[in-house]
Amino acid sequence: MSRNIEVMAPAGGFDSLMAAVQGGANSVYFGVEQLNMRARATMNFTLEDIPEVARICKENNMRSYITLNTIVYDHDLSVIKTVVNAAKEAGITAIIAADQAVIAYARSVGMEVHISTQVNVTNIETVKFYALFADTIVLARELSLKQVKKITDTIREEQIKGPSGRLIEIEIFVHGALCMAVSGKCYLSLHSHNASANRGACIQNCRRPYKVIDLEGGNELEIDNEYIMSAQDLCTIDFIDEVLDSGVVVLKIEGRGKGPEYVKTVTQCYREAVDAWLAGTYTREKALQWKDKMEQVFNRGFWSGYYLGQELGAWNDSAGSKAKLRKIYLGKGNRYFSQLGVGEFLIETHSLKVGDTILITGPTTGVIETVVEELHTDQGSVEKAVKGNLCSIKLDSPIRKSDKLYKLVSASE
Repeated sequence: MSRNIEVMAPAGGFDSLMAAVQGGANSVYFGVEQLNMRARATMNFTLEDIPEVARICKENNMRSYITLNTIVYDHDLSVIKTVVNAAKEAGITAIIAADQAVIAYARSVGMEVHISTQVNVTNIETVKFYALFADTIVLARELSLKQVKKITDTIREEQIKGPSGRLIEIEIFVHGALCMAVSGKCYLSLHSHNASANRGACIQNCRRPYKVIDLEGGNELEIDNEYIMSAQDLCTIDFIDEVLDSGVVVLKIEGRGKGPEYVKTVTQCYREAVDAWLAGTYTREKALQWKDKMEQVFNRGFWSGYYLGQELGAWNDSAGSKAKLRKIYLGKGNRYFSQLGVGEFLIETHSLKVGDTILITGPTTGVIETVVEELHTDQGSVEKAVKGNLCSIKLDSPIRKSDKLYKLVSASE
């Protein structure tokens, strides 16, 4: 089947950016300090990083998008202009925006604009309006695939085009965290901690357990599910054929606050699923294998979102990740012996044994996952390296001093 499908990966830092490259992403989206919906995350890029992000994306034939999609106040306008100007100068592909001030300024300097899911586009007339300003529109997460298909069909039938002259491209989220509120427009965090979700500062207090008490009678209501506001994660891999049949062009993966191993694994799974669909080899059996692989990295359990017509969310019964594997920090990279194909690491905590599965991450390295077949220290060949040891491991790819070494173990351990 001849059709260009874009798999878009999240990038919270250079390690995740390289993980997206390794996973086969066609594009990445990222935030710059303030004014994006993950502003509270510790992994946002800085203004000075923009040229390097653009360079890496261009070298790897990937499109790049900066998110400027929070609520915007007057005192934010100068920051917006600074970021948009820097994006324009560096050659960033587009700005993901929700506020008309951001949209208007980006358009005024000739930047491509994508309409964020924060706008809550749910019908074709709204699509027609934003087609005046944008080439790509991210639909609200609460639509069914039937509703999505009606929009994409109408775009083709009526030849609705954006400023570039191309048909409007429809983008939807296909994987990752979901919010109990409509497209994330929640005031719980603002009410309790003066940290607005609509300014990218959500503390995710919806993910915690709560008791519901009748204040008049004093009775506590019996609730089978403790985490009544914490939705499970969206996963569409096992019906990605239906998603693509709906006419969407861009598949967006949530996760700018998650680790590079999540980015690489999830991106790779959706890349393979899309390629299989295009080749006519996609099957439910393959989908279950990809799903099982994604269950090894961060997730809160999976459900299909609203795409298949469900009215209510699937809620969590526990806090945190349900990943089948967890990572234990061991140490950091020291140097790489290219002629030998050996990486040297300083073990700073715990221990490492032959046969252990390891994860290496870094801003240039991205993600390396392998099994330790042999270990060497100053004692020669050993079965185990402990805290304080410099140990050498056979690796096909180079590592750097900035890299971190983890051991992967079963979550039940």
